[in-house]
Amino acid sequence: MDPAPQHRFTGMADVYARSRPDYPQEVLAFLSARCGLHAGSHIVDIGSGTGISSRWLARAGWTVTGIEPNDDMRRKAQDFAPRDAIAPTYHAGTGEATGLDDGVADLIVCAQAFHWLDPAKALPEFHRILKAGGWAALIWNERDESDAFTADFGRLIRRNPESVRTENARQSAWKAFLADEEFADKKRTDFRHHQVMDEEDIVGRALSMSHVPRDPEGRAELTAALHACFTRWQRDGAVVMHYQTAVFTGQNPQNLGLDAV
Repeated sequence: MDPAPQHRFTGMADVYARSRPDYPQEVLAFLSARCGLHAGSHIVDIGSGTGISSRWLARAGWTVTGIEPNDDMRRKAQDFAPRDAIAPTYHAGTGEATGLDDGVADLIVCAQAFHWLDPAKALPEFHRILKAGGWAALIWNERDESDAFTADFGRLIRRNPESVRTENARQSAWKAFLADEEFADKKRTDFRHHQVMDEEDIVGRALSMSHVPRDPEGRAELTAALHACFTRWQRDGAVVMHYQTAVFTGQNPQNLGLDAV
C-alpha cells in the first residue's frame, strides 16, 4: 500500500478531469432502488477526486459531500458547478478519517478509489458515518478487453511493471469489502459502459493514471505508442474504450441505535 497515495495525483487534476470516463446512468437507478434513496438523500463520495462521480450523483437529486485528500484534485472539483443539480460540497479528508459526524450518510460511494484505502481503517469509518441501515457502494470502471482496441490499449499500459502491480491491486480490492462481516446483503452487479475518445483523449486517458511512466523518455515512448494505437483503431477520428462497471453494494447493520438528526 502506497504510504501517501493522495500525492500520486498532485499536478494531474487537469488531465484527470478532461480524460477520465464518467459512470453509467443505469447505476443511479440501481442505487436508488437497492438503497432506498430519495430526493435529498445524503451521499458521501469518498475519494471524490475532480468531482466526476460527485456531479454524477448530484444529478440524481441527492445531496452529495465529496471527501478528497488531494488539494489539487479537490480545487479542480470546486471549479465545476453543475447546471442541472445542486452543487456537491467538498472537504479535505480520507476514507480512513473523513472528519464527518457519526451516522450522517444514507449511502457511501467510493468510485475508482477504494483500492487506495487501507480497508482495516476505512471500513470501520464507513460504518461510523453511515446511518443504521445505510449502504456502501464501491464502483470501478474496468476496461473490457474483449474489445480489440481496449485490449491493445491495455497491453501498452501493462508494459510498465508498476502498472501491472497497481492494476492487480485495484482488481482485487473488493475482496476486503465482501469479507467485512458487518455489512449485510453484499453483492456485485455489473454494467456496460463506454467512452468515445479522439487522439488527444487517448493520450490523456493514459497519462491520467498514477502508475504510468513520468520520466521524459518513458512518457515519450508511451505517447508514441498511443498515437500508433489510435491510428490502428480509429474510425472517423475516434476510438471507443469499452468498460465493465462493477458495483459492489452492502448494507450497514440496522441495530446501531438512533440515526443522526
